[in-house]
Amino acid sequence: MRSKVVGWFRRRIYGDPIIVVSGLPRSGTSMAMKMLEAGGISTVTDGNRAADEDNPKGYYEDDRVLDLAKEVDKEWLKATRGRAVKIISYLLRHLPSDNNYKVVFMRRELTEVLASQAKMLERRGEESGAEDSSMREFFEADLWKANYHLKRAPHMQVLDFHYSSVIEDPEVHARMLADFVGRDLDVRAMVSIVDPDLYRNRA
Repeated sequence: MRSKVVGWFRRRIYGDPIIVVSGLPRSGTSMAMKMLEAGGISTVTDGNRAADEDNPKGYYEDDRVLDLAKEVDKEWLKATRGRAVKIISYLLRHLPSDNNYKVVFMRRELTEVLASQAKMLERRGEESGAEDSSMREFFEADLWKANYHLKRAPHMQVLDFHYSSVIEDPEVHARMLADFVGRDLDVRAMVSIVDPDLYRNRA
């Protein structure tokens, strides 16, 4: 009951929540953004990163997000209230508390995340610069910090989405997503976005 009252007061003060899609890289965040867009939610993207073989349906990124960890003006976030923006897990703790956030947190087996990232870098002719074991430790630490922050941040509500589960039952998860953001979304269109063929790195 207390959390609902706090949420009501925060909405009165700070307006509609910003819908944040978060998680580790290669965890399905772009898919979740595409689902929200198909459902009728406006997405925040600068279009600078074009779709490619690794993300054939688009990346849905905005370069301003990369500066959130710096001491910069973050007022631009207020204009995204009621819209969806993709922000990696590492940057969640740098979001200012003068907004409300509904965080859709994508979760995926770390083995799959590492495999997907390695293949993406290989296609680009790049090297990760770290062994899988080191990257796993880094990602585990990042997830721990993100979880810790999400549990203690009164300005954030969170919905956990497991990538493999969304692939297996997109309709259930599309309805969960619509209920979480509190909007009458086009569930059928959201379901059509989920493409099992893009689940190319399975544990």
